[in-house]
Amino acid sequence: MQTAEHADTQALSRYRSIFAPSTRRERKANFEDYWKFSQNHSGEILEEEQSLTKKKTKLAEFKTQAVRSKSPLPDPEVFYRNFVNLKDDPKTFDRKTLLLTCIYKFARHEWVGITAAWDYLPQLKDCKSITDKISRYHIAEEFCHVRLFHEMFETFHLDRVEWVPLGKWMRRIYAVFPYFPEFVMAAPAFVTELMGITFYMHVTRMLDDIFPDEPEAAQRIRELLNEIMVDELAHIGQRRNFMGPISTWFAPLMIRPLFKAFFADIPESSLLLDVNQMIRDAKAFNYSEVNKELMERTWVPSYCRLETQA
Repeated sequence: MQTAEHADTQALSRYRSIFAPSTRRERKANFEDYWKFSQNHSGEILEEEQSLTKKKTKLAEFKTQAVRSKSPLPDPEVFYRNFVNLKDDPKTFDRKTLLLTCIYKFARHEWVGITAAWDYLPQLKDCKSITDKISRYHIAEEFCHVRLFHEMFETFHLDRVEWVPLGKWMRRIYAVFPYFPEFVMAAPAFVTELMGITFYMHVTRMLDDIFPDEPEAAQRIRELLNEIMVDELAHIGQRRNFMGPISTWFAPLMIRPLFKAFFADIPESSLLLDVNQMIRDAKAFNYSEVNKELMERTWVPSYCRLETQA
């Protein structure tokens, strides 16, 4: 008879590390496999709307079956006064407001980055290579995520949220990122994807604790985050696929400084998140630790799967 301990060990060994070695041939085959997956998963691209057909339908389903918290935040004006730039002491915030302002600031960085990349990348019909097609499609998925974030805020009756550009210098930094060659950007781009999924997993685990009196609203936030996480899990593998041996060696060294620098710009994070634990989780990332339901919907590189799963 199989013991629980043995079963847990098996569960944790279903996948190899995200940093598992790969060959150029394997990565080429995985780009083709990912491209097929992404089109089937998200549908056709809608260039003018910065959207995808299946993602648009899913958002419409969420809105048709909208969930709204039984009560607004204790003081919604605290959120509106601080969600873009912190003006008050975050230690005075209630935890609901603290989490929602933290989520906004995280998503805002994502929105600024994808806006710059969207303007740089050619439209899908003009892309020459499969990697360019994947990159264009990837950014469209990220715009769909911003709409899901917006729905999170509306779940708590926050209907005056706008996506505000970062300051001039930060906008310039994000604007030049797409012009760097792929071999330079492969590792940091991968680490930012890893940071995203680590953040979402940590937020998901604290929802019931922060919203004990709003179980339906907490569950809706979880559902919206799950939609994002399915894509982000696939994006981790896709971005890993751009990395050769040198980038794969270098990426783990970038995790701590990038995580520290990014979350230093979100003061709320120090009151909610254990960033050091997030760093450890990112360095040890393994798909085996992800919810089975999400794993059944996402994509994993072949070199991160055990042979028995192939």
